[in-house]
Amino acid sequence: MTQDTTPRRQSAPDRFRARYRDYLSRPFFDYFVILSVVVLITAVGAVMVLSSSTTWSALDSGVWTQGVRHIIFLGLGYMVLWLTLWMRPTLIRRFATPLLVVTVVLLVAVLIPGIGTGLVESGARSWLSLGPFTFQPSELAKVTLAVWGAHHLSDRGPVRHWLNNPFMHYSAVTVLIVGLILRQPDFGMAAVCLSVAGLVLIFAGIPGRFIIGIGGGFGLLALGTALFSTLRGNGEGSYRTHRIEVYRDALLGNFDDVRGKAFQSYQGFLSLAEGGTSGVGPGQSRAKWFYLPEAKNDFIFAIIGEETGLVGGTIVILLFGALGIVGLRCAMRSADPFLKLLAATLTAGVVSQAFVNIGYVVGLLPVTGIQLPMISSGGSSAIITVGSMGLLASAARHEPEAVSTMQSYGRPAIDRFLRLREPDPAGSRGSSVARQIRPTRRSAEPVTRRTRPGSPAPAGGRPAPRSSAPAGGSVTGGATPRRRPRTGDPSRPADRHQTRRRG
Repeated sequence: MTQDTTPRRQSAPDRFRARYRDYLSRPFFDYFVILSVVVLITAVGAVMVLSSSTTWSALDSGVWTQGVRHIIFLGLGYMVLWLTLWMRPTLIRRFATPLLVVTVVLLVAVLIPGIGTGLVESGARSWLSLGPFTFQPSELAKVTLAVWGAHHLSDRGPVRHWLNNPFMHYSAVTVLIVGLILRQPDFGMAAVCLSVAGLVLIFAGIPGRFIIGIGGGFGLLALGTALFSTLRGNGEGSYRTHRIEVYRDALLGNFDDVRGKAFQSYQGFLSLAEGGTSGVGPGQSRAKWFYLPEAKNDFIFAIIGEETGLVGGTIVILLFGALGIVGLRCAMRSADPFLKLLAATLTAGVVSQAFVNIGYVVGLLPVTGIQLPMISSGGSSAIITVGSMGLLASAARHEPEAVSTMQSYGRPAIDRFLRLREPDPAGSRGSSVARQIRPTRRSAEPVTRRTRPGSPAPAGGRPAPRSSAPAGGSVTGGATPRRRPRTGDPSRPADRHQTRRRG
């Protein structure tokens, strides 16, 4: 009976799973997906800002003024992304401490009257005027906390003291930066920086006892700041109290004051309801006609839901979800501690900020004023956020499989187009560590070059060099061969292979 050797045909789910595992195992999968998702998110943001800002732009100088301005800032952000891809991880680590110093100086400068602006317009002195443009140092602060935290905590040693250790050093720097942001006051950005710092500490492996202590300290700081602002008067404290009340009404589905404190949240709900499943069409939003405040910034997701419906909103959520999954996968696959910690923190920071924004637009969280990353209209926020994605893509380029593939087969097409160098195999540790881990020459010679037992060792303790003399031995350096034992010698064993002499 013959055995049937015909291969069984795989089912469609099995073929799909096999193809899915094949794509995941490719060395440049994380790198290509991160770049593709960033391009798609920024493209959605450019289209939606062009659509949502036409009404306010028409009041200034032109219909497309603010949309074109946002696209210019995205272009600058892509230039920063290319620069961060071009930089070696060693150079990024070298700039970590100077970046921290510059950030603290800018946060101090923005508090000086006459230099910092925005107190009248938004209630927070958070911007620096640079001619026709404005710059928000607190946007740079959240990336600085991620970069410097990864640099400071990636090579930490064991914790030997409860106060003098890298975790407490990083916490002290975080308190300084968050305190300067609270002086503006910008509570939304302070919350973002606190979340980034918390993610850095968690991913760095902070012990449980430090989590309780540091978390309690930050909690007391936030509670004291909230109580202080509440007791100051009817300005900032009542404004935050109204946000909590509006959040409660949003959860219950019953707004008390739709023309006052709940006006923005209520209009956002109406925009989402107007969109339905497929939306009213690009550019056809009604809420942007001065009904929804901050339609191009904080509540741009409501415009996305109105013009593209549930389908468009779901696509945006899936894009940020894909960025989070692939970014954390890149962190797990990275062999460099600095790049591992940096990738995990940047990914979690951007994705959590996105879901906080979406959460308060749909009523699941209180309104905080945090923008939707890479989609909301903004100058410095667009440049810094897109540029930070270059750091994430750089971590994906330095995965061990990607580095090995580039060394064997060369750079991919996107790297050749961008004129990027091959990644450094040593990562952020630099060429000095690469020289240390390079295989060194053995101090002992191979077995075939060792001297025979009984031979005197040469001077210096090193084995004698291999002789080039004939096999018979030489006084110039070759090993003297043993004599063949003579027949009948009682002191030497007889050799059974020895031929008998003919008499």
